[in-house]
Order: sequence, then C-alpha cells, then structure tokens
Amino acid sequence: MTTTKTPASNYINRDLSWIEFNWRVLQEAQDSTTPLLERVKFLAIVSSNLDEFMSVRVAGIYDQLKAGYQKKDFTGYLPSGLLKRIMKRTGRMVAEQYKTYRDIMRQLSKEGIYITDYADLTATQKKAMDQYFHDIIFPVLTPMAVDQSRPFPLVHTQALYMAVVLTKDGEDPEEEPYFAIVQVPSNLSRYIAMPTRNNSKKHEFVLMEDLIEEHIHTLFTGYNPVAVNAFRLTRNADLTLNEEGAEDLLEEIEKELRRRRWGAPVRLEVEKGMHPYALEMLREEFEIEDNVFEIDGPIDLSFFMKLQSQLEGLAHLRYPAVEPVYPKEFDDNDDIFEVLRHRDVLVYHPYESFEAVEDFIVQAAYDPKVLAIKMTLYRISGQSVLVQALANAAESGKQVTVVVELKARFDEERNIAWARKLEKSGCHVVYGLVGLKTHAKITLVVRQENESLRRYVHVGTGNYNGSTARLYTDVGLFTSNPLVGEDASGLFNEITGYSTPTHMQTLSVAPTNLRHRLEELFRREAEHARAGKPARIIAKMNSLSHQETIDELYVASQAGVKVDLIIRGVCCLRPGVAGLSENITVRSIVDRFLEHSRIIYFENGGQPEVYISSADWMSRNLTRRVELLCPVLDMPLQRMLIRILQISLYDNVKARVLQPNGMYIQREPEDQPAFRSQFKSMNIGLWKRPDHAEAEGLVPRPS
Repeated sequence: MTTTKTPASNYINRDLSWIEFNWRVLQEAQDSTTPLLERVKFLAIVSSNLDEFMSVRVAGIYDQLKAGYQKKDFTGYLPSGLLKRIMKRTGRMVAEQYKTYRDIMRQLSKEGIYITDYADLTATQKKAMDQYFHDIIFPVLTPMAVDQSRPFPLVHTQALYMAVVLTKDGEDPEEEPYFAIVQVPSNLSRYIAMPTRNNSKKHEFVLMEDLIEEHIHTLFTGYNPVAVNAFRLTRNADLTLNEEGAEDLLEEIEKELRRRRWGAPVRLEVEKGMHPYALEMLREEFEIEDNVFEIDGPIDLSFFMKLQSQLEGLAHLRYPAVEPVYPKEFDDNDDIFEVLRHRDVLVYHPYESFEAVEDFIVQAAYDPKVLAIKMTLYRISGQSVLVQALANAAESGKQVTVVVELKARFDEERNIAWARKLEKSGCHVVYGLVGLKTHAKITLVVRQENESLRRYVHVGTGNYNGSTARLYTDVGLFTSNPLVGEDASGLFNEITGYSTPTHMQTLSVAPTNLRHRLEELFRREAEHARAGKPARIIAKMNSLSHQETIDELYVASQAGVKVDLIIRGVCCLRPGVAGLSENITVRSIVDRFLEHSRIIYFENGGQPEVYISSADWMSRNLTRRVELLCPVLDMPLQRMLIRILQISLYDNVKARVLQPNGMYIQREPEDQPAFRSQFKSMNIGLWKRPDHAEAEGLVPRPS
C-alpha cells in the first residue's frame, strides 16, 4: 500500500459517478443513429436505473443524515453536501430525460405510433375508451378519502397514484377542500391500445391515468373534482437483516420484504402543475421537503420497455435480430464431458448461446456416471431450464447442492420460490455464509470415470440466467483442470460446511484473499516496470470504487505501468492526473448489450496472465461477498480474452473516455475508420481467431 495519504480530490465520488453513467444511458436515447424503438428502450432504462438509485443509494444517505453521521467519505463529501449535489444533478437529468421523451414522441408519431390525450380522441374513440373504463378499470379502482376519521392510507413504493382535490355540492367553495387518493392499478396495462381499422399501420394508445382523470367524477358522486394530479413515491428499499439472530434466513427475508412497503419516503414525483393543496398534503404526510421532482410528462417512463416490446411489424425501428451461435467446440460433439477431457472451452455471451451452459447442467443431471452437482445461483430467469434439471438430478439420486443467494436485491421473492422448489425435489439448498452475499458464479460436476473421479467446472462472469445472457456480455470458462476442480470442491465445502479457508492453487476467493491477490499482481507489474520489463494492466468490469484498490493502481501508474480500464458504470479513480495517474485511461462502453464481463490482463514481464472474475472492484465485492477470480490457463483461450479486451479498447463509436475532471467525452474516430466493438464482436471469428482478425486489419496488433 501507499505510505502517504492520497488527497480526497484525487477520487471521484461513487454516487456522482453513477449519475454520469446514467447520463450515458440517456445519451443513447438521444442518439439519432440508434433505431427509434431502441431509443425508447434506453429511455425506460434511465427511469428504472433512477428508481433503484433513489431507493438504495439516496435512501442510504438519508439514513446517515437521520443518524447524525457527519464523517466525510474518502472522496471528501459529507452526507448533506453529497445529497445536495445529487439532487441538483438528477434534477437536470430528469428535465433532460423528458425533453428527450417529447422529441422521441414526435419521431414516433411520424411512424404512426402515438400516446394520445383523451381530449384529442375522436367521438368514436372516446366511446370505446369510456366503455373500457366502465368494464375493466372502474371495478378495480378504490377511492381512498383522507379526513379526521380516515387516516392517510399506505402508499406503496413506486406505484402510481392520483391525488384528487374536491369540493362538496352545496358547500362554500372557499372552505378547505376535501382530499383523496386513487391508486392506478398496477395489475392492468398502463397503456390501452386504441381499436384500429383492419390493415391499419397506426398504433395509438391512451394512458390509464388519463382515463381515470377523465372519469374521476364517477368515483366521487356528490363532490366536484377541482384537480386530479398523478404522483409517485419512492421508499427506502434496502433490506436490513439480522442474519445471526434469524433462525430461518428465508423467513427473515420474507418478513423484510413485507417491511419494505413501509420504508421511509425518499423521493416524491408529482405531475407538473399539481394543485398546491394536494402537494402540501403529500409533503406533510411523507415528511419530504427537498427531494420532490415535478415531472413534465407521464410519471415513470419505465412502462415504455413493455410497450415497445409489444409493438409488432416494426423491424426497421429496431436493431437487427441477433441469434447467438452454439459454440463450435460443443457443436461438433454431443458429449460435453468428452470435449472437456481434451480441452478447455471459453464461451462469450450473447454472441454465443447460453444453451451451452444449460446443456452442461442438463447432461450432468441425466448422466448416470455423474455423482454430484454443486452450483451457485444468484439471479435466474423466470423459466429456468437449470432449476428443473437440478430438481430432476436430485430426484434421480444424485447429490445436488445449490447455494441460493436470497439477498440478491429485488430478486429476493423469485429466489425464495426457487429455493422452496429445489428443497422439495431433494436438493441440498444452502443460503450462503452469514453476513456475506454469495455472488460467485460456479458449477462443479463430479463424475465417475473408470476407477477414479473427475471434476468438471464452469466459472462465469455473469449469472446463470438465460434471459440476461441474451442482453449482457459475459464470458464463461468450461474446464476439467484438476487444480481448478480441487479448488472448486474446497470453495463449496467452505460455503456449505465448517471448513476454514484452505490454500487455493488456482482460484482466489473474496473476502478471504481475492483482494490481496489483486494487490500482489498490481505490485508485480510495478516491479516489472521499475526494472524496465514489459508491464501493463488491462481490466474490464462494471464498477471501480474500492479506495485501496484505486491507490494500488495509482502506485502502479507512478511506477510506469500502462493501465487501461474499461468500466461501464461507476469509477472513483481519477485518470490522467500528472504525477498520480497519467498512465491510466478509463473508458465506458454503453451500447446495445449491457457490458458485464470481468476480464483482467497482466503483461507480467512478457509472460501474460489472464483472469476472469465475478467481482467488480468495489468494497462490497472485495470485503462483503463470496466472489471468484479464476485464471485462464489455456493459451489459445488467453488469446481470445486478450482479443476481447483489444476490441473494447479500439471502440471509437460507443466508447466514452473519462477525463480528470470526472466528465466523460465521446471518443472520436479521428482519422481511423469507425469501429463499434459490440457490432464487430458479432463476427465470432474476430475474437476466436485473433491472427485472422489482425491480418484483416479489423483490430490493431497487440501493443
């Protein structure tokens, strides 16, 4: 570690860095070269990202303020000062988001796609919508009055409501008005498709809140609606668990999920021009003053994600469909185990199919020679082939152990359901270690072969989720290397039993030694640089916010190590600072697929080493989670991973480069031809046959 303390000004605050990331997502919604319905999708992602940020990160700052916490973080911010900066920047972001929304709606109208106000409908359309409201919406609505005898009802987090200000027939309109709220039903589609003529290419929708507002008088007979305005509350959604005191962790999490509905208010979104009395009632009830966002458009644009996915016949407004190819190594031989006995295999999602991972588990489940399957599950898809295969394996008598992470944020309920299903089928279900999330992605298959046992292992950078594997970039390693297999057995014994951490021959595991292994590798590169030997670090991940790790990279830079970081989201390291980090570059790629893989390259004096990992370089990953760092020992596979890194570094279309001031600028092609890393990666030969790629001039030769 460094011997002198690094000034706070040499770091970028984590939350402010995250806001810059969400700006980059918004820029994709603004990019006119992005297909229109893909821009709609990015606009929805901005909203869902902000929801999680507010309910977790901003909620945490409010908790600090309530507790009287007055200590600066390592970037120099007090909670109060940080909150003010966050509110200012997110306020600007939301304003820009809705400016983008209006622009996109103008573009959609040219394609025959409209969200129309009720007042602008034709008489025939109004009749159809009136009938829909009467038949479908009205029976579900529940008006909830607020007065002396009826206290303010529970307002659910991130649900849409209508605030209604009323006067009573026959009473003085100058008297204090009446107040009520109505929840917009979340179990009905928020957007209602307008009936169209046969063969019509027009897609017209009305939002449910618009219909409710138009018909609000039907809910309050004898009263006169003065104002009807939409609002939405975000509550603190972080779970607070007493794991050591919980006899049954599963039941404890179920209780906390119910408590989440009562979390402290964090953000209030209100329709622009909300009636002052309604706004005063909401502020007073939720005890919220500063974090109120006035929204100039529909509140919560995340509904756009589902709407755009249901529009049919508009292929010209989307990216061309990509069908992942099945890995050639397995395609030539149906027996995956036979392939792995002779060679390791690397797969790169979403360009290569996740079916290879599913087939590995399914084959193990039905292979009579397989004795045991051990696996970690963090987030899995709704219709998981893997869960059914594991259940079948257990029912057939195999020893099946599944480490299910119940604390995967916002997937807790789904994981509880899978855990119960697996337990019923006879699987040994383990909920990890007390105080630690199990975030590692690893599967171990033990197979009887001749007179001995052989272990087969899959290690990945992404979750065992077939849905996200089509949307996220991740790599996975299949191997029967006995050293990796022994380490995998030791890891599972540590998680499921009382085994103390053993010496690992290949794997590094957080929180035990992964961080220290990284530090050793950083320092080794620095020593090579000081000795005049080749020294370089290239690392690709989602986030970098761990102070000590950043300090080690600063030391490596000062020693002369060239450090190239490819970080999609948060980065607290400040690159390009003279005397500190002038040898470090940071770039972020936000494009069609979510960059999720963690790959690390060390030049090592001319003897390169390459690793894949489940861990970002954040405090939670290195100190509070079970994570893996796995070396890729096969030389051809090392070259594949190096090529993936080089392709990312060469991107001059979607790459944005972090400046010393904390801002990102778009990397310009300059005199080079445009190179878009994700589109180039769709050519499987580009990274699986690196020599061919260089010969074709598709990517630069290794520097």
